[in-house]
Amino acid sequence: MLEKLPIVHRIDVQQGNVVTQEQVDQLRPGMTRQQVRYLLGTPLIQDTFHPERWDYVYYFKPGRGEPQETKITLVFRDERLHEIRGDLRPRPDAEPVSHKRTVVVPPQERKPEGILTRFWHWITFRSHRHEE
Repeated sequence: MLEKLPIVHRIDVQQGNVVTQEQVDQLRPGMTRQQVRYLLGTPLIQDTFHPERWDYVYYFKPGRGEPQETKITLVFRDERLHEIRGDLRPRPDAEPVSHKRTVVVPPQERKPEGILTRFWHWITFRSHRHEE
């Protein structure tokens, strides 16, 4: 009876791994376990009797409303991703997101060492040149 009163606060309950469609779209057959773990995180279930299978489960029960559950099962063969099963699958038209960026660092001109730096090098028996 108290559950139906609008003044009673009910908390949201979240459990498991949050896995988005964008993350699943980046999965590719042949990925290593390390690559998958980097992308999706540690699986919620790693069965010792089925080490080739990883299960990602997410459960969300809002304070008011219907619960939602998402399950994704990844199967590995020879330590490589072989199969994806579950509620989310990679979209065939999705392109992998590249997080690689090329950064060009311009060459730095060497500034002459100040007197304190030269003195410090002298008392610590270091050479006056910077190691490269």
